[in-house]
Amino acid sequence: MKVNIYNKEGKKTSTKVDLDNRVFKVEPNEHCIYLAIKSELAAKRQGTSSSKTRSEVSGGGRKPYKQKGTGNARVGSTRNPARVHGGSAFGPKPRDYNLKINRKVRTLARKSALSMKVLNESYKVLNDLSMDEIKTKDFLFVLKKLDAYDKKTLVITENIDNNLFLSSRNVKNVNLVNVKSFSTYDIMNSNYLLIDKNSVDYLNKNLMK
Repeated sequence: MKVNIYNKEGKKTSTKVDLDNRVFKVEPNEHCIYLAIKSELAAKRQGTSSSKTRSEVSGGGRKPYKQKGTGNARVGSTRNPARVHGGSAFGPKPRDYNLKINRKVRTLARKSALSMKVLNESYKVLNDLSMDEIKTKDFLFVLKKLDAYDKKTLVITENIDNNLFLSSRNVKNVNLVNVKSFSTYDIMNSNYLLIDKNSVDYLNKNLMK
């Protein structure tokens, strides 16, 4: 599928780029998208929460009083979970939240997400996304010319140069990612997609397998 390439002034260039139908025009698989996003969000969790059990809190070494004859309930330690300053009975412990999914499922999820953007015509392909200088005003000008100024936009590029990164990092609702590391969640969490030609070539080559 041949599509137009735009420049940073929002005008069509004389060249077109081929979007491989095996990448950008597949039948979206919503369940694969769900599994991929679930795995990606789970991987972001630190899993470092921790609480002390009755064996880890300080104190409570000896039996506070004898077993029988006091009229009180029997107790073996002042640090059991039922008492003040006692340990936690079922508190959190460090754990790994990662969820494994198959590589083919992850690949299909990304192709499905890209295809949904193409199907809804919520994208534009640019010939180049590099910036000549660090200037947020210039980056906002590009967004306005490409009708992406007031939209939650994902910008995919092959090389994130320092000027582009610094010019876009303070812009609200703009997420700049590298084509080699973007996720399904990045795509689905945006309303509009800006992608450069080199990134399209990379995806045509690496996702059609």
